[in-house]
Amino acid sequence: MASSPQYLSGNEIRQTFLDFFAQRGHKILPSASLVPEDPTVLLTIAGMLPFKPIFLGQRTAEVPRATTSQKCIRTNDIENVGRTVRHHTFFEMLGNFSFGDYFKEQAIAWAWELSTETFGLPPERLIVSVFEEDDEAFAIWRDKIGIPPHRIKRMGKDDNFWASGPTGPCGPCSEMYYDFHPELGDDNIDLEDGSRFIEYYNLVFMQYNRDAEGNLTPLQSKNIDTGMGLERMAQILQKVPNNYETDLIFPIIKTAAEIAGIDYSQADEKTKISLKVIGDHVRAVVHMIADEIRASNVGRGYVLRRLIRRVVRHGRLMGIEGEFTTKVAESAIALSEGAYPNVRQREGQIKAELQREENRFLKTLDRGEKLLAEIIQKALVGQASRLSSSGQDTHPKTEISGWDAFILYDTYGFPFELTQEIAAEQGLTVDTAGYEAAMEKQQTRSKEAHETIDLTVQGSLDKLAEHIQATEFLGYTQPLSQSVVEVILVNGKSVEEAEAGTDLQIVLDKTPFYAESGGQIGDRGYITGDGIVVRIEDVKKESDFFIHFGRIDRGTLRVGDPVTAQIDRSCRRRVQANHTATHLLQAALKKIVDDSISQAGSLVAFDRLRFDFNSPRALTSEELQQIEEQVNTWIAEAHAGKVEVLPLAEAKAKGAIAMFGEKYGDEVRVLDFPGVSMELCGGTHVSNTAEIGVFKIISESGVAAGVRRIEAVAGPSVLDYLNVRDKVVKELSGNLKAKPEELPDRINNLQNELKSTQKQLEALKAELAIAKSDQLLSQAETVGDGKILVAQLGEVDAESLKTAAERLQQKLGNAAVVLASVPEPQKVNFVAVFSPEVNKKGLQAGKFIGAIAKICGGGGGGRPNLAQAGGRDASKIKEALETARSQLRESLQA
Repeated sequence: MASSPQYLSGNEIRQTFLDFFAQRGHKILPSASLVPEDPTVLLTIAGMLPFKPIFLGQRTAEVPRATTSQKCIRTNDIENVGRTVRHHTFFEMLGNFSFGDYFKEQAIAWAWELSTETFGLPPERLIVSVFEEDDEAFAIWRDKIGIPPHRIKRMGKDDNFWASGPTGPCGPCSEMYYDFHPELGDDNIDLEDGSRFIEYYNLVFMQYNRDAEGNLTPLQSKNIDTGMGLERMAQILQKVPNNYETDLIFPIIKTAAEIAGIDYSQADEKTKISLKVIGDHVRAVVHMIADEIRASNVGRGYVLRRLIRRVVRHGRLMGIEGEFTTKVAESAIALSEGAYPNVRQREGQIKAELQREENRFLKTLDRGEKLLAEIIQKALVGQASRLSSSGQDTHPKTEISGWDAFILYDTYGFPFELTQEIAAEQGLTVDTAGYEAAMEKQQTRSKEAHETIDLTVQGSLDKLAEHIQATEFLGYTQPLSQSVVEVILVNGKSVEEAEAGTDLQIVLDKTPFYAESGGQIGDRGYITGDGIVVRIEDVKKESDFFIHFGRIDRGTLRVGDPVTAQIDRSCRRRVQANHTATHLLQAALKKIVDDSISQAGSLVAFDRLRFDFNSPRALTSEELQQIEEQVNTWIAEAHAGKVEVLPLAEAKAKGAIAMFGEKYGDEVRVLDFPGVSMELCGGTHVSNTAEIGVFKIISESGVAAGVRRIEAVAGPSVLDYLNVRDKVVKELSGNLKAKPEELPDRINNLQNELKSTQKQLEALKAELAIAKSDQLLSQAETVGDGKILVAQLGEVDAESLKTAAERLQQKLGNAAVVLASVPEPQKVNFVAVFSPEVNKKGLQAGKFIGAIAKICGGGGGGRPNLAQAGGRDASKIKEALETARSQLRESLQA
């Protein structure tokens, strides 16, 4: 009989797991970054993701067995965070992996030993599931482990068959569950009952390959992929009611509660949910920022921004005013630094990013509160909300529409609960059903973009992976190579040959072509053979295969052909100059602006370079000039470059800077220009800075909150840039009859002349409108004790129309004047000017002219005495004016 579960801290559980498998021949590997190497996945969402190329057979495993604690991010169930006992955006997956070594029986035996003997889980509290057709796994659990058959549940493929996608490696899995309430007995066991059972360990037996027709064939090399949720095991061993109250998360929650002045144990359920959301999300954002993700409106940056904003919103719901995220982050950093030292090393960047995003969002929340106040005011007077897409008030004045509440949440980030609370203070309710309907539509769109792991490689490459070797890259030292055609792909399908005129992708056994990576674009060039010429326009890397994208200009290319692969040396020299200049640019930014600046993205092309970096402010023109001068000084000093391949730890110890987007193994390539720049980089570079020639900054701009961008050119690209500018200057000089140095003054004078002419034109238009309007006085009708004048005034612009209407009303005295004009096709202007006597009879210019403009497909409004409006349908202007005339007669008749 196993002992009762003993209390273990989260750190102890992690280390115990890793040590258990290390003692059984597994190599402990570090967690991969949350920015995955796999371009098909936005974030690292599973423990197996870093091993994708091995499972595909595209890369040979360095060790037969491995174990990891992998940090992961998933946001597809973000709305459940804090509401269930075990949903998270950030979690750690403990895993043990076999790459063609041990298989099903050994994986099951170790999982049982680890669970019952090492962690001390009572066997009578454990239940397992197997795939319904996996008799082998069922027999191992029953006969080798000794679990009673009624505690082994057969389940369908939706639950217990793992697949990477429509094709590729797949296989049955077996899951282990812990029973919190064994006293309920073994009758009618329902593993979907989350209050009783928790799945804590999943064993995937990767034993098949599925082809495009759905056929399963056994893999030559069978693999094991397992995952144990660290947070779930912590809940079990620490005997707490949910994952959030484990020592992995609860200290963060406690910090947030203290800031809010709340006792967690006494808090209501709504407040506890907010605290759990903060605890979970702060862990996530700390690790994301530490892995060089920065907030933005796209991709990973959008995920980060959304999580930070949810933290701030839930803080506001609990009454926290002002900044607080950096204080909560301190707790998360302290909890994680033992296992993940980079969170402490990047503490400054983490706090700076949080502070920027929090301040930005607090301003957004302020705007949301002001907008809600407007909505409430309009609801109280029975007006339609200006946010309503229909333009009609379909709700009673005691209710705020669900659409308005959704727009406040979705566009302005304003919490629905806060909308309800503030509305209630004014005696209003919110249309919850309408809000939920709008939210459901949004979630449906989100689900369509659900993150999945796809182990397939472009086209049919995955089917060929077991039969070809990884591409050998020779391009650092050789501009051409004698190679053999391994694969030809046309329209994503593998073919044996292709003829002239065909667009295709080619895999060679070795190549001098650099594949797009780390911001540097792929090489261009040619692949030639006996009567064959293939023009290569781009090269990309899929796992360890270099995919050459090109078109056959001449001949027929066949698999197995010997060919010569040769890069375009001119293009290579250009990209080398731009890439090395990018390194020098980063070094200059750190030296002149701020040493904490880090890269947030880059592009190295043949004709230009682009460098994104983290900065809370724009650079001054003086700083940009100093940076440009510093880079050119280093170029002129002719610093020789040195390339070394070093262990990663040694490279970091020497101070090498990692380039954004690069992934590093145990050994890394270090590019060092001593005294200037030292970075980890797999790109191609000049051997001496003098080869660059010259460097020129083109622009500096903002691309996202806290992220700036410098665009520049280097080497031969500078001459191209200057030639274009010189051509423009010569054309301007010729057209304006001025010397180049006289152009600024000449253009300024032309601009001033144009402004003066425009003012004169506007004055003439106004005079013409007044002259025309005087002719309309005779059309005024006497209605009651006043007059009305409704007329169209040609092609007059809106301002002149307003001037004319005001003049006519002044001349008529007690009068209502409504004028219209069509200044251009599909554009109608309206203006209404009412005297005080007209207002006293209940007519307001704003409401009146807004309704009239709707006839022409528009709208508008203004003050009771003066209002303007517009429309799009000029064909109905006559109808609109007749309606205005009729309504004025009816209202003013007395």
